[in-house]
Amino acid sequence: MQKPRVLVIDDEKNIRRTLSMILKGDGFQVAEAETGEEGLAMATEKLFELVILDVNLPGEDGLQILPKLKKVSPRTSVVMVSGQATVQIAVDATRAGAFDFIEKPLSKDRVLIALRNALRLSQLDLQVSAMQDEESMRYQLVGDSKGLNSVLRQIDKVGPTPATVLVTGESGTGKELVARAIHGASSRKDKAFIKVNCAAIPEELIETELFGCVKGAYTGADRDRDGKFTAADGGTIFLDEIGDMSLKVQAKVLRALQEGEIERVGDTEPMHVDVRVIAATNKDLMKEVQGDRFREDLFYRLNVIPIVVPPLRERREDIPNLCEHFLTRYAVENDLPRMELSKKATLALSE
Repeated sequence: MQKPRVLVIDDEKNIRRTLSMILKGDGFQVAEAETGEEGLAMATEKLFELVILDVNLPGEDGLQILPKLKKVSPRTSVVMVSGQATVQIAVDATRAGAFDFIEKPLSKDRVLIALRNALRLSQLDLQVSAMQDEESMRYQLVGDSKGLNSVLRQIDKVGPTPATVLVTGESGTGKELVARAIHGASSRKDKAFIKVNCAAIPEELIETELFGCVKGAYTGADRDRDGKFTAADGGTIFLDEIGDMSLKVQAKVLRALQEGEIERVGDTEPMHVDVRVIAATNKDLMKEVQGDRFREDLFYRLNVIPIVVPPLRERREDIPNLCEHFLTRYAVENDLPRMELSKKATLALSE
C-alpha cells in the first residue's frame, strides 16, 4: 500500500526538518518547500494527499497560497500552522478551505492527530465520490437518437421547475431513469428521491406505505409510522405504475398535490409536506379515466408536464452506445478488464 504523501511548506528549515522526521517515522512520504510559490508549483506537478502550510511565509503568505492550492488540488487536505495565531486568522483559513489550524510551537501528537483525521476524511470523500460515480453510471440515460434527445431537452426544461411530471412509456423504456434525471436537474437534487412501486404493494397496505399511520390505527399498528411522502419531504417522490393505484388512495394523492397535505391512517390532523411528485405508468390513463378506473381530476393534476419515453425499437441507433455502457458498467462493478463487442455482434443486436 502506497504511503500518504505530505507536503510541508514552511520557511523555517528546522521546522521542516523536524516535521519531516516525525512524519516519516509515522509512515508518511514527505516533501518540503520553503515558500508558498515553490509549494504551489510542487502541488501542481504532483498529487499530495496532505499539506502542512505555514501562515507566515516570504512572498505570498499562507492565506494567499491556500485558495490557489485548493484550486489546483481540490482533494488535498490542508493543515495551517502559525506562530502568531489569532481567532480571525483561524477563521479566515477555515473559510478558505483549511481542514485544521495549529498554533506553534507544534506538538507531535497534535500534528499527527490532525493529519490522520484529515487523511481519514479525504479517504471517505473519495469513497463517497466513487459511489456517486457508480450511482450516476447506474442511472444514466444513454444514447444520441432523436427520440432520446427530445426527452433530454424536456428534462432540462422541466427539471428546474416545481412542476408535476407524468412519464409514460412501455415497460423497460427507462421511465425511472427519466424521473431520476428530472430530480437531478432540480433544486431538490441533494434531498431524498423516494421511489414507490404502486403495483407491487397490496391495496390494503399502500395507504399506510404512502402516508404512514398512528399507533392503534389497525391491528398490528404498535407505533406511529411515517410514510413515503414524509420521507420525501423537501425532495421528490416517484410514484411508479400509478395506474394501478386504487381510487381511494388516488383521492389522498390528489389532496397531497392540491393542498400539500397528507393524513396518516388513523389520524385526524393533516401534516404539511413539501414534495415534488413525478408519476409514471405504462397504461393509457385517459382510457383508465374513461373506464372509471382512474380519477379524472388526478390525471390532470399529474399530467402538467407529460414526457413520453420511446421504446428502444424506435431508437435503434442508441443500441451500440447502450452496449458499450453496460459492458463498462459490468466491468467496473465486478472489477474486470474493460470488454468490447465485435462489430458483428453489435450489428446483430441493432437489427
